[in-house]
Amino acid sequence: VQLQASGGGLVEAGGSLRLSCAASGRLWDAMGWFRQAPGKEREFIAARNWRGDRTYYAESVKGRFTVYRGNVKTAMSLQMNSLKPEDTAVYYCAAALGRFDDRYDYYSLRKYDYWGQGTQVTVSS
Repeated sequence: VQLQASGGGLVEAGGSLRLSCAASGRLWDAMGWFRQAPGKEREFIAARNWRGDRTYYAESVKGRFTVYRGNVKTAMSLQMNSLKPEDTAVYYCAAALGRFDDRYDYYSLRKYDYWGQGTQVTVSS
């Protein structure tokens, strides 16, 4: 079981980045993106179930970020537009097996079983 996140980098405010996450080995019930800025707790950004009929976003990124399923069911991408300096963080993808009853399950770090290593996103002002 392996998660691999990629696509981070340095971008100016207002720019865009696309993060990708490949999950090898199995299909997942849900995949999510989280981020952690220095000195802060890891926070939920976006998530979707594998069918794609449930997609959720944090209020801070709604309308700017979009989560996509990749070419295969085990992959996911995060398109980030209109980036702001406050979006600077290490971004993690996560995958989960199991039942997700409501949106709060998707928000919860504890519901995710596997985590990628993180990719740094830095937005300059």
